[in-house]
Amino acid sequence: MTRSAEPQEPPDRSHGWEAVAPAFIRHSRRSTTGVARVRAWAEKLPPSASVLDLGCGPGGPRSEILHGRGFGLYAVDASPSLAKAYRARFPSARVACEPAEDSLFFGEMFDGVLAWGLMFLLPEDPQRVVIRRVADVLRPGGSLLFTAPERRCRWDDLSTGRPSISLGADGYRKILTDAGLSLHAEYDDEGENHYYEASKP
Repeated sequence: MTRSAEPQEPPDRSHGWEAVAPAFIRHSRRSTTGVARVRAWAEKLPPSASVLDLGCGPGGPRSEILHGRGFGLYAVDASPSLAKAYRARFPSARVACEPAEDSLFFGEMFDGVLAWGLMFLLPEDPQRVVIRRVADVLRPGGSLLFTAPERRCRWDDLSTGRPSISLGADGYRKILTDAGLSLHAEYDDEGENHYYEASKP
C-alpha cells in the first residue's frame, strides 16, 4: 500500500518575522532610532504625498512620522501579525500582507518609498528586484529612502537568526543607477544605520 505524502508547511514568506512578531511588536514601540533621519526625509516630500512604507512592521515611531504628516499612506509587510498591527495602529492606511519582492504595490504610484530595515533581510536577487520595482512605481521627482550597511557583508539577524546580506555601497549604487534612480545622499543615524536616498529624475 502506498503511503500518502505528509502535507508540507507552506513557505514562510515573511523570512522568519512572523515567528518573532510578538516580541518585535513590543520592542518596536520603544525604539526611536532613525526617527530624526526619517523626519528630515519626509519634510522634503510634498504635503499631499503618497508614500509607501515598505517592510512596514507593526508601525513604529518612524511610521508615525509619515502618518503624522497626513500623507496618503500605503504599507506592505509579509508577516500577517505585523501587517495586522500596522493596520490597527493606522486605520486610514492601506495595508497589504505580501512580500516586498512580490507585492503589486496596490497598483499605485508614489512620491516617496521608505524601506527602513528591510533591504538586507532579503536574499541578493530579491533586493535587486525590489529596487527595480520601486523605481517603476515612483513618480518623477519621487524619493526612495532605504537602509543597509555601507560595506558588503553577511551576518545572522539577531531577531530571526536568519542570514542578512548587505550588497555594500558600491553594489547599491550600481543597482540604483541601473534602475534609473539617482543616488544623491548617504548618511548614518545614531544607531549606525546607513541610509541611501535616491530619486527618480
